[in-house]
Amino acid sequence: MTNFHPLAGVYAAAVTPIKPDSTLDLESVPTFLRFLAARGSHGALLFGTTGEGPSFSPKERETLMRSARVYRQQLPGFKLLAGTGTPSLSETIELTKLAFDLGYDGVVVLPPYYFRKATDEGLFNWFSELITKAVPANKYLLGYHIPVMTGIGFSLDLLAQLKDAFPTQFAGIKDSSHDENFAVELGKRFGKDLLVLNGTDSHFHHALKNHAQGAITAPANLISEDLREIWDLYQEGKDPSEIQAKVTEQRHLLEKYSPIAPILKALLHKIHDQPRWTVKPPLEEMDDALVEQAIKELNR
Repeated sequence: MTNFHPLAGVYAAAVTPIKPDSTLDLESVPTFLRFLAARGSHGALLFGTTGEGPSFSPKERETLMRSARVYRQQLPGFKLLAGTGTPSLSETIELTKLAFDLGYDGVVVLPPYYFRKATDEGLFNWFSELITKAVPANKYLLGYHIPVMTGIGFSLDLLAQLKDAFPTQFAGIKDSSHDENFAVELGKRFGKDLLVLNGTDSHFHHALKNHAQGAITAPANLISEDLREIWDLYQEGKDPSEIQAKVTEQRHLLEKYSPIAPILKALLHKIHDQPRWTVKPPLEEMDDALVEQAIKELNR
């Protein structure tokens, strides 16, 4: 992938394997990573929204991050990203340092979402301290732009300010705004100078046409083969509209069963024989009848 950022590609926003007693199912990690890699994912993001990141303590995150790091060595070229953002700057610094100490390829960081009236200057100061203290000179941080969840996001001016100050370390953003116009504005303002990984499967082709360099999505746990086909066709100069239409339909179907982690875990078990992982409260298990309904809709 010449002329692309080292983190370009298709990533699964991985679900987190959890046992019925709410402890991490570490034994399932190697099988699940191999599953994602075999189905076309260039890598995986641990502890994003789909991975229930805010529900886990720093110690729990460290435990899974260490386990995944060990098994990733069996998958040459498979990249690992870690969600390390919390409202606490000091905690975010510690988790980010840990990710890079463990050899992760990058981190994806939410803005400090409790403080919804933070200004661009305040956010710039927060990310500046984080990058200066925790991101090595040759490593990468992506801001996680999901204002519907966090209440705050990244303005174009803030992105430009961070990119100017940290041209290598601040790689770009995971754009989960679900806003097609924002994708256009990102492309116009930054071109390929800013790494944009799209977070909305139904907008993937649109984002690629506006200089995005990949995707990190929840449905990729199930449909990474289709997302990879869109990616490959686009890089070959071919039209991926047909497969994009299929992906858009799948995305819209899965959105009916949000929050998405419970339905993804149930479908991974039913369709792909992964263990029947649970979710952490306040999320709840998906009703079996709804799972069967979703399977029928996916198979139409």
